[in-house]
Amino acid sequence: MTNPPAAWIRSIGLIGPGMSDWPACAAILQGHAAWNPEKTVLNAPDRLPPAERRRAVRVVKLALGVGLQATTAAGVDPSGLATVFSASGGDGGNCHQICETLASDDRQISPTRFHNSVHNAAAGYWGIATGATAASAVLCAYDGSFGAGLLETLAQVQVEREPCLLLAYDADYPEPLRSTRPIPDAFGVALLLTPEREADSCGRLAASLTDAPADTLADSGLESLRCAIPAARSLPLLAAIAGRRTGRIVLDYLDHARLAVDYAT
Repeated sequence: MTNPPAAWIRSIGLIGPGMSDWPACAAILQGHAAWNPEKTVLNAPDRLPPAERRRAVRVVKLALGVGLQATTAAGVDPSGLATVFSASGGDGGNCHQICETLASDDRQISPTRFHNSVHNAAAGYWGIATGATAASAVLCAYDGSFGAGLLETLAQVQVEREPCLLLAYDADYPEPLRSTRPIPDAFGVALLLTPEREADSCGRLAASLTDAPADTLADSGLESLRCAIPAARSLPLLAAIAGRRTGRIVLDYLDHARLAVDYAT
């Protein structure tokens, strides 16, 4: 790739185990705070109407939570932002409930369970919460979903010359689904990318494919988190951003290719 897609990072949102937001995560990645991997806390945002707030499942709360963190940090109205939603699957808890219902004597699936089962549910709730009418892409690439989402967002920014918000997120599965898809907890990250440098930009990204091995994390707990949750494949990049360390970061992506991200401040 002679001209890899590139963009500037305007702001970041993050929610994960023991990490309530991006500043908390950055302090851990910088070594300024110890990581205590408590269960991820998710709340439905107040911007959702009461009915939708009651129906919101974990991936919806997670995606909206990180997205609104990023737009609030940038002071940007989310209603006009193009978005890219990327997750390795849907809501595991909701899928579990549907499977339980289908295995019971009463096999009637509630409409709420059904509409929360589709892969673009979080994007729909985002539109309800923010009034967003700009283009929205919803992707899935199994364990490579963060890389796929980042490439799509960079390409959109480069082609459209407009800001675009990436929301990458995954939530846990209960047993017995967890034995097949062992995602232990919820983790999400949002990156607001812009075509030009802003006064509050925290660096520039350019991405291309590589066959080099993926970077790992020195902290064994964080490395386990990186390997366990697809959205957490972003952690080596986030560590470079938190530490303002310029250079190339290689992220897990596909079985036959990784994603080389060149980061500059």
